[in-house]
Amino acid sequence: MQKTVFVVDDNEINLTIANEVLKGQYKVMTMPSASKMFALIEKVVPNIILLDIEMPEMDGFEALKRIKNNAALADIPVIFLTAMTDSDVEARGFQLGVIDFITKPFSPPVLINRIKTHLEIDEVIRERTSLLHQKTVQLQKLQNSMVSVIADMIENRDEGTGNHIERTTTYIRILIDAMIIRKVYAEELSVMDLDLLCSSARLHDVGKIAIPDAILNKPGKLTTEEYEIMKTHSIQGERIIDQMALHVGSNVEFLTNAKLFAGSHHERWDGKGYPRGLDRLNIPLHGRIMAVVDVYDALVSKRPYKDPFSPEEAVNIIMDSTGEMFDPLIVEVFNEVKEQFKAAFI
Repeated sequence: MQKTVFVVDDNEINLTIANEVLKGQYKVMTMPSASKMFALIEKVVPNIILLDIEMPEMDGFEALKRIKNNAALADIPVIFLTAMTDSDVEARGFQLGVIDFITKPFSPPVLINRIKTHLEIDEVIRERTSLLHQKTVQLQKLQNSMVSVIADMIENRDEGTGNHIERTTTYIRILIDAMIIRKVYAEELSVMDLDLLCSSARLHDVGKIAIPDAILNKPGKLTTEEYEIMKTHSIQGERIIDQMALHVGSNVEFLTNAKLFAGSHHERWDGKGYPRGLDRLNIPLHGRIMAVVDVYDALVSKRPYKDPFSPEEAVNIIMDSTGEMFDPLIVEVFNEVKEQFKAAFI
């Protein structure tokens, strides 16, 4: 298929010359103003735009800004047509995202070769970007599969927590989405990949792999010594995730998130939690969020050593522990979405 070239210039002679030079190789569309270009671009998206700088109403710089600020148009390569050779003009153009300049009056061979070169470069970039996206999707699928396998291993060892990991992952997403809407720690969350964040939460109990079965699945209350061993699952989780990161060979965001969930979800707002006795905002946000989610699920679930609490009872217990176990701001959001938590229980 012929590629489409937009030529935008308020000089009719320039439009005619460009059309004559390019029409044998490309589908050429000429426009006398930037406003005409934006009206047409809603129907036809070009492969490249040749844009005059000095035009009435809207000059080339302003038109380029509008193109680059539109997500649907931002990747279209733009070449400036200009009679100006000022270095400041070039610097401003490149800063705004133009890929090249063609000096007017333009030479037909220069016009043809510049367009051909930039279209070839653009095609290579798009092909490689597509391949990179495919590889990223494949890696994401592999990562999710590995996490699922590890999560299943944890669930299968811990006989009393059926579907705990899947439920807490669902609760995490409900809570985080609600926090963002209500602007609670929204600044911190805005810099995170939320899909990655929620997926990594599935490894919060990975350290339980290192806890003996006799303790992990004990039907009655743990002794003081057994409880101390059980508490080590937070540090063990960090250690296991560190080993994963070591083999990956880089500080992967997914594993960084997972380590924060694993190591801090049993810390308490009042500093009486474990493993480090952190308090208040010294506790990573991951841990403060997971603390609410983890306790809610533990309360409403049947365990070998207890019957389940009703969702209403669980909410009341968490509300009563606000400022002691839990971050008050997060609990406030949790209370507003408690019905969604209730509905998500499986």
